[in-house]
Amino acid sequence: MQGLHLTADCYDCSCSPGLLLDPIQLREFVMEQTLRSGLTVVGEKFHPFQAADGSAAGITCALLLAESHLAIHTWPERQAVTLDVYVCNFTEDNSAKASGLLNALVAGFAPARRQTHRLQRGSGADNQTLALEQLTPHTAYGTQLAPPLVQLQSPFQRIEIAESAEFGKVMRLDGAYMTSERDEFFYHECLVHPAALSHPHPRRALIVGGGDGGSSEELLKHPSIEQLTLCEIDPAVIQAARQHLQSVHRGALDDARLRHVAQDGFAYVQEAAPAAAANLRYDLILLDLTDPQGADGGALAADCYTLGFLHACRALLNPGGALVMHLGSPFHHPQRFALLRQRLGSVFSKVHPYTVHVPLYGALWGMAIASDSLDPLQLDSRAAASRLRERALGELQYYNENVHSALFALPNFVQNLGA
Repeated sequence: MQGLHLTADCYDCSCSPGLLLDPIQLREFVMEQTLRSGLTVVGEKFHPFQAADGSAAGITCALLLAESHLAIHTWPERQAVTLDVYVCNFTEDNSAKASGLLNALVAGFAPARRQTHRLQRGSGADNQTLALEQLTPHTAYGTQLAPPLVQLQSPFQRIEIAESAEFGKVMRLDGAYMTSERDEFFYHECLVHPAALSHPHPRRALIVGGGDGGSSEELLKHPSIEQLTLCEIDPAVIQAARQHLQSVHRGALDDARLRHVAQDGFAYVQEAAPAAAANLRYDLILLDLTDPQGADGGALAADCYTLGFLHACRALLNPGGALVMHLGSPFHHPQRFALLRQRLGSVFSKVHPYTVHVPLYGALWGMAIASDSLDPLQLDSRAAASRLRERALGELQYYNENVHSALFALPNFVQNLGA
């Protein structure tokens, strides 16, 4: 009876009307995605309904799977669909196949809004759930989580915080792993310090995203920082982090130098850029964003990866300033890595990609520093060590003067992506 049960309620679907009305078209789509996911169909039923006037009124379908079942109900009058995928994991783990199937179905129906749920069935006395995130349609990574301490649907996304044996408390947004207590320093230290230490005297900074407070905590370690603007669209993320992720932000979310702007990052930057006076620009801009394509098919931060947004960020930088962003995994997301690197290169004179393995993400992760003049490679280990001492940045768990240069030593396959 051990298994994974996934549901999705999809609203305002912009798919072809036939997927909601025509059982033949729906069957073709559903069978293709199910077989592509690696699940085994052993039976099927597609039943169309009719309205009182004889017109088509929706479809109920069920696939019997060797692994369990898939059920779909369409409401064309509401442009809505409900999806239900259940797989047994008793003899083998079919969780990644189920997640891949649900993601593919949701993408096909193209909802403007959706709500998803993930339930571990028959997990036994330990009450743990193996929570997987799809890195690609074919690969997933995850860890066992206890029942959620936080599980809520904000106006923007689904927020979950749960305990895990290896990572401590873990935050997920729309099913995607964001940060954990025990490995957050891999990501946050490497996102912040290579650029911040390379800058001789960073005073004003902007972080777009980063509601867990980890990147703010690292940036505020630099004593020259006078003002930090945290543009996080979702106040519920900050509230959850304040309550449950103190060991990640260490009080930085309430630091007097930090100003929280509860606004969409794209809108904030676009509005600020044309009117930015010299004394209102930033020395550093960090894009601490969710992925442009989330685990459940969402794209809350997609606009913040566009060429127009990067141009607007450049207009907000002081001379000598730099922008930092993550590019995704060069192995699992090579097209995204290459595209974002090329976009940065079309906006900034200098782009320096680098990589770090992030345990929670289960992958080598790419980042980049972009600037018109700041060059992190000009900071050698001796100068980096000197600045680390001057700024009293001794309490770091990953980054040091030797790691600084090593981060930019790229394997050949990474060097060639987007070059």
